[in-house]
Amino acid sequence: MAEDFLPLNGTDYIEFYVGNAKQAAVFYQYAFGFELVAYAGPETGVRDRASYVLKQNKIRLVLTTSLVKDSEISEHVKKHGDGVKVLALWVDDAAKSFYETTSRGAEPASKPQTLKDEFGEVVVASIKTYGETLHTFVERKNYKGAFLPGYRAAKSNMQIEPIGLKYIDHCVGNVELGKMNQWVKFYEDVMGFKLLVTFDDEDISTEYSALMSKVVSNGNGYIKFPINEPAQGKKKSQIEEYLDFYHSAGVQHIAIATDDIIHTVGELRKRGVEFLKVPDVYYDDVTDRVGKINESLEELRKLNILIDRDEEGYLLQIFTKPVQDRPTVFFEIIERNGAKSFGKGNFKALFESIEREQALRGNL
Repeated sequence: MAEDFLPLNGTDYIEFYVGNAKQAAVFYQYAFGFELVAYAGPETGVRDRASYVLKQNKIRLVLTTSLVKDSEISEHVKKHGDGVKVLALWVDDAAKSFYETTSRGAEPASKPQTLKDEFGEVVVASIKTYGETLHTFVERKNYKGAFLPGYRAAKSNMQIEPIGLKYIDHCVGNVELGKMNQWVKFYEDVMGFKLLVTFDDEDISTEYSALMSKVVSNGNGYIKFPINEPAQGKKKSQIEEYLDFYHSAGVQHIAIATDDIIHTVGELRKRGVEFLKVPDVYYDDVTDRVGKINESLEELRKLNILIDRDEEGYLLQIFTKPVQDRPTVFFEIIERNGAKSFGKGNFKALFESIEREQALRGNL
């Protein structure tokens, strides 16, 4: 067995560049049940930005906004709207991770640097991936602070009700037509990932549009990145709509795991989060396809949660509508009962639902 030259412990954090981090932080605290744990900004000696760090179980989101008009952050928001800038990976040795990947062809974004404060030190280094997205390697074994040096611990000033979100299950990237295999090769050659599964336009198509998708995963399976590209169809695919509004390749959605999807989605709906809708007829024969499940079908129907099965077990999943005004980034909530797959049996119903939303926006 080849040595894993890039051992990954999991997702360290996901950083969004947003137009108004203070307001976005309230949305994720109230609607998704994240707790505010750290802050950086003028009050902590950072002059050009403000960042709010939100946490729930193993998930950390960082929301960053620019305080100046001509910064990389403000340019990012102007071009893409609110979007994911950094998919940070937790490693034991950030410098080694940087040199292993750059020696294999990764384009460096920032060399290894050691950040220090009274709580210890963190080593960080970044490489470029699709679009303007970065992977930052984070080594924090010698650190006891709230997040990173430069941040101070912070607390939510509202009552936070967590909703059972556990960890990042996978993060999906949308890339331009013809670029999917190039990025799959990048993850294989540069980061030592393996191709896990391929979906072609036969698997993922409707009457109007189609897309291709390949899923890559690291050695221990903690990090999974599906990569999508558009395929030829009669009308504009959801991937093309994303690329039109994001103006480059980028992160399309973040899938978050829960152990109790009925509770999690019930809470999200109560707090105003909107979801894609599949027609009620989806449930008429779903158990013929997926067999016995432990949950009440009526509860799943009421919340519009989708079901699929593979050789290992079954999964339950649902997708939010985009969480900003541009039809770009959204979230998936997923509960796995043994299943290792991605809900292939739901693709058609799901994509028809996305097309109905596209048509309402005049973008199909």
